[in-house]
Amino acid sequence: MLWEKGTLILVGVLAATDLISSPAQTMSQTIAWTMQESGTKAGLRGIYSVDGKVAWASGTEGTVLRTLDGGAHWQKCAVPDGDKDGATLDFRGVQAWDAKTAIVMASGPGEKSRLYRTEDACRSWTLLIKNGDKDGFWDAVIWVPTEGRPQILILGDPVNSRFVLVDIQLDGSQLRSLVGKDVLKAPSNSGAFAASNSSLAYGATTGRVIGVFGTGGPSGAAIYRANLSVTHSQGIAPGARWLRIPVPLAGTNASSGVFSVSFGNGPNLVAVGGDYAKPRESSGTVAYSIDGGKTWAAAVRPPHGYRSSVQWSEDLKAWITVGTNGSDISRDDGKTWAPLDDPIMRDGNWNALSLPFVVGPHGRIARLAASSSASRP
Repeated sequence: MLWEKGTLILVGVLAATDLISSPAQTMSQTIAWTMQESGTKAGLRGIYSVDGKVAWASGTEGTVLRTLDGGAHWQKCAVPDGDKDGATLDFRGVQAWDAKTAIVMASGPGEKSRLYRTEDACRSWTLLIKNGDKDGFWDAVIWVPTEGRPQILILGDPVNSRFVLVDIQLDGSQLRSLVGKDVLKAPSNSGAFAASNSSLAYGATTGRVIGVFGTGGPSGAAIYRANLSVTHSQGIAPGARWLRIPVPLAGTNASSGVFSVSFGNGPNLVAVGGDYAKPRESSGTVAYSIDGGKTWAAAVRPPHGYRSSVQWSEDLKAWITVGTNGSDISRDDGKTWAPLDDPIMRDGNWNALSLPFVVGPHGRIARLAASSSASRP
């Protein structure tokens, strides 16, 4: 869907009873996606906001973008391996440390899954590693800010009936499996999704670092969960015991399951997905956990369609989720959701979140903003 530069006003007015300034005057909050000019028509699935001003985005045709001013201007970066086959790569994931340093992950079969790094504000790129397994396919990359050394984790589809979960150093010199021998094998025809680079996540709760990743397919939607052993010098130690936990999301075919999982406040997590082949089907699109991912419950009132990305907004004290037919908001930790899109303009088409930014096909980028106004009864 092509989109002209402009502003799309989404949900409109949300009652804020905690912002009542007087018995006769009530504050209301308007949340809006403000469309930005990306300068590209590439399909965008990777987005990482460093601080709301500096952000990086990535997508098809070797596309990597960067902004230094909150999205007012997006710069097109040099294509990694642009003198070779870089323009054929699909960069599904991007992570960044600052305005100069970032990594991008290409998703594809075998060696089309790759990881690159820049340290000079994307003027040049260094290839860190290629996927050496012809049957492999990388789905997500994250970095964990441990002391001692940055930990880069990669999630890939099953090879030899086991999900691939590895870490590397920034120079690409180390590649370790983090899946212990006692991890449950991947059920037949199961896999992860590279729709938004958010099928893999970590968080700290109850004094522990928890790792999770979401899967789907004919075997059903599930979350794999592990208590990770983290040391200051070595980062995350290998050999964690990953347990497969069924999740009440749609998951009966290759196009359905968990597409995104994220940590919120304390032990609260939300997982979103559904069936991307049925984008307007609302059932089985959200599950939430209040105990660090040990148990999951289905949303009482789910979003209005399949969702590919979800994130907690500390500023709004709310969850935001997006998909190919729009976006939704939850203020009760995932139990109930309300459309974020104006009913008259409900044509949002989004892939991935890194608040305050959202990205989608055909170079779509927008920024989330909230404003309050007073109204009298």
